[in-house]
Amino acid sequence: MATVNSTTNSGSDVFAALGASTKKSGGSQADQIQDRFLTLLVTQLKNQDPLNPMDNAQMTSQLAQINTISGIEKLNTTLSQMLGVYNEGQAMQAAGMVGKYVLVAGNSLPLAGGQAIGGATLAGPADQVTISIYDSAGNLVQSQKLGAAEAGNLNFTWDGKKSDGSKAADGTYTFKVAAVRGNDKVEASALQLGMVNAVVRSKDGFLLDLGPQGTMAFKDVQQIL
Repeated sequence: MATVNSTTNSGSDVFAALGASTKKSGGSQADQIQDRFLTLLVTQLKNQDPLNPMDNAQMTSQLAQINTISGIEKLNTTLSQMLGVYNEGQAMQAAGMVGKYVLVAGNSLPLAGGQAIGGATLAGPADQVTISIYDSAGNLVQSQKLGAAEAGNLNFTWDGKKSDGSKAADGTYTFKVAAVRGNDKVEASALQLGMVNAVVRSKDGFLLDLGPQGTMAFKDVQQIL
């Protein structure tokens, strides 16, 4: 009786062979796997047992797996390209910030030439927003009412005058923000002014060098003036 030689590699056997061969050849992993897959599939079909041939379901399953591998590599390539474009856009946007003034979280209020600028973030609309300014010793220097404001960011200026009308000396002051709506308090936080001196790249993205205020992440900028 004649003997029929057969090859009955399963899907996992084929992909094990694919993995071994692609390590030795050049080109992209997807191209290597596709070429090797077709070669092995043709060999498997030629040497299959005529009495137990590969069924359509098994062949379809193997083709689906090779398409999945190819699709994943293409997706990874596309995502890498998109990330590169995003990083380039962030770099250009950050570079354009140099020399500009921004508001970031903090309550420092530098007074220079009889003028100071600060800001605040309101969690909700307020009927009245009040700014209280203090000197380095913690003494109240001025209380300034800003009136009603909507939720979000707002900014204010201080002309350097104290509550008694006298002129405050240039220097760094601090301030607090209070907001109310009817009889209820509205959550409010202070924003301090800083000038962007430089942009520094870090592992977490771009940082803005604000001089005395230190460095801040680009995402922490609340307002650009």
